[in-house]
Amino acid sequence: MSTKQAFQSRSVQPIPAELDSPRAKLVYLQLSVTGETSIDDLQSALDMQKITLFGILNTLTTHGFAEKHGDTVAPA
Repeated sequence: MSTKQAFQSRSVQPIPAELDSPRAKLVYLQLSVTGETSIDDLQSALDMQKITLFGILNTLTTHGFAEKHGDTVAPA
């Protein structure tokens, strides 16, 4: 399956109203589109510093919007 087909077959969930931060919304949307991914891939795709991503991912996992799986993170 090509990358284009994988993206087309995924349904993107609406952004939760509880997410106020534009960056948190962006990370959530990226996870919704790509599925399980590494921090390095998120960093490259979103052009964010890892320290920023770690804070956002902590918020997303605390609120049940994402799950950590070792070195990767996935939408919940």
